[in-house]
Amino acid sequence: MNLLSVKELTKRFGTNTAVDRISFKLEQGHCMALLGPNGAGKTTTLKMLSGLLSPTSGAIQMGESQHERKDIRASIGYLPQYPAFFSWMSGREFLELSGKLAGMTGKEASSRARELLARVGLETAAKRRIGGYSGGMKQRLGLAQAVVHRPQLLILDEPVSALDPQGRREVMELLKEMKQETTLLFSTHILHDAEEICDDITIMHQGKIVIEGSLQQLRRQHQKPQIRLRVEHVRPAWIEELRGKPYVQDLRVESEQIIMEVTALTEARQQLLQEFAEQKIELESFETGRTTLEDLFMKAVQG
Repeated sequence: MNLLSVKELTKRFGTNTAVDRISFKLEQGHCMALLGPNGAGKTTTLKMLSGLLSPTSGAIQMGESQHERKDIRASIGYLPQYPAFFSWMSGREFLELSGKLAGMTGKEASSRARELLARVGLETAAKRRIGGYSGGMKQRLGLAQAVVHRPQLLILDEPVSALDPQGRREVMELLKEMKQETTLLFSTHILHDAEEICDDITIMHQGKIVIEGSLQQLRRQHQKPQIRLRVEHVRPAWIEELRGKPYVQDLRVESEQIIMEVTALTEARQQLLQEFAEQKIELESFETGRTTLEDLFMKAVQG
């Protein structure tokens, strides 16, 4: 069952089209990652879905209810990339306020705040002022606030991009837990995070969706044999010679590493190693494998 359906969603700011007629569906109980470089339109899309921005055109449907006919915000939890807090409040006071704003009684809000503070690992910091929280603690508090009203859909904008490795790991583990209870949609540029917890992937570039599908489907359709190598000196003429090889489908150079998608891995490996020996090219590394989600992402946003 589709929890969220988006059709021809568009947002313009003057003459700039930030989101250009995108359409996708999110199945209930699934986790979808919205990927794309800065400026791709991810944040604008999430703000429209959460009701913080009005679309220029297009339709957003939650279950059977059209956005235009029913306010769907009560069904959505939202965590912005940089959540704002009242620094003078304690974590418990902030969550109790959030619960009351969501329509809970004081008793219900207090009980829910205690439950969530324990769940996100802030039980011992419940009475401390938020101004003294670390970045990871604030993000965990933000997650608690986003689910205080038990939403059907949890939307998160770059939830771990500003965190140190420890804070990032703490939040990722929480998202894995929340995935068991609610539908997740989050934007990120950290591809490993998408591969770790997501069922579906949508890649945006310049306001458009360029690739979408389940993670398994994209791996089946797009994974190709690959050779990654480093040589002591990368010569432009030699790179162009490699591009012309019949077994090379695609070639790019990243940080002095040559990355090639090939049609026949065994043949390509044998011929390349033979040529290196004959031309006395000094290899620093030579690896074979298959293309990754990162390779697909780079091809999508550079192509």
